[in-house]
Amino acid sequence: MMPHPAIVGAGPAGVRAAQTLAAAGLRPVVIDEAPRAGGQIYRQPPEGFTRAKAELYGSEHRKADAIHRAMEALRDKVDYHPETLVWNCEDGVLDLMRDGVSQSIGYSHLILATGATDRVLPFPGWLTPGVYTLGGSQVALKYQGCAIGGRCVFLGTGPLLYLVAYQYARAGARVAAVLDTARPGGRLAALPGMLAAPGLLARGMGYMAWLRLHGVPVRTGVRPLAVLGSKRVAGLRYRDGRGREQHIECDALGYGLTLRAETQLAGLAGCEFEFNARDRNWLPRRDAAGRCSVPGVYAAGDGAGIAGADAAELAGERAALALLADAGLPHDPARADWLERRLARIGRVRDALERAFPFPADWPIADDVMLCRCEEISAGALRAVARDGLAKELNRAKALTRVGMGRCQGRMCAAGAAEVMSQALGVAPQAVGRLRNQPPVKPIPVHLAIAREAGQ
Repeated sequence: MMPHPAIVGAGPAGVRAAQTLAAAGLRPVVIDEAPRAGGQIYRQPPEGFTRAKAELYGSEHRKADAIHRAMEALRDKVDYHPETLVWNCEDGVLDLMRDGVSQSIGYSHLILATGATDRVLPFPGWLTPGVYTLGGSQVALKYQGCAIGGRCVFLGTGPLLYLVAYQYARAGARVAAVLDTARPGGRLAALPGMLAAPGLLARGMGYMAWLRLHGVPVRTGVRPLAVLGSKRVAGLRYRDGRGREQHIECDALGYGLTLRAETQLAGLAGCEFEFNARDRNWLPRRDAAGRCSVPGVYAAGDGAGIAGADAAELAGERAALALLADAGLPHDPARADWLERRLARIGRVRDALERAFPFPADWPIADDVMLCRCEEISAGALRAVARDGLAKELNRAKALTRVGMGRCQGRMCAAGAAEVMSQALGVAPQAVGRLRNQPPVKPIPVHLAIAREAGQ
């Protein structure tokens, strides 16, 4: 019996997985939330948008075009479901929603290419109108062709920080400053490892140099103190690398602390997880080919661990080859071995990037800062149940405080909650565990959930 595989996500990993399966004679189902393929990194604007790809994607425009063209060539060889949310996954069935209508589909094998989202930690004023994530800032520019403000500041760390600032400045937006939480010493320590990826290193250094040459201030070792303004962002107060308090005026702030894998569907599928110290996140346990602990389930791309678009393409193909092997279908073992070697090499570069842009473990989260915006839970409320001995792990804290029970199901607050809990208890972040995933992974109309419970 021929397998009927499903792929969730049509970014670089999902497209290459679909391409590999289709070449083997299978017809996979490809489900994606976006209206057009490309993922976040190669997000396509709406139909009729006239900006050239070189302007949208910069030096990566050829890679973006290759992914877009590959998906277009697959349209008659896959069952493609764009603008469709997978909101649940269990017992070999995916629950989907499109245009408010629910549908369930079965699968024999599942490739999760769910991508990543911004990692954000709270600080005073982070919920002020005009504060965006770096990814949200990029979506506004790529998809909607607009800037998040007239005078923008970008804060955080990681390659995405400089890429977004560069893209904004190149598009004509006024970038008031780039505020990096990392210090220059980390980049020097990471340089030997980065030499294994000279192209990536050159692009990153090029973005930084271009910004400085065009008058954009770049500050390092920064820690935010507060967003200024009540009804709208008016500025940012921060501490610089020498510990001095500074202030900068702006009407929009984009920020993010590297990226975090989207793993909710892997959790709902029953996959085992392990803590990844480099990503500072719980990731589905998998082998080098992408096989998860649940037979027939594979994870690829940034949804399995942050490694970037190039690695996502390779990992999508590798997961598809593993699927073919597990189904007893013809595949290319030599190609599979080559892909694993390439991915291992990229993994070492990713280790170097983490040294260059480390997670700011000393990020200040005061008791009165809102931690869970959905349920309006302060950091102090979570800290209290930890200090009082009422909770030593996140799920117990969730039951006591409702942190992570809101519309986002912990997607935005889980990282901050883990940091608050671990600091309060004086333990490593992995010691407080991970929030158990619950459907729906994103908000859906109530009638869909009722119908699913009733088995309709």
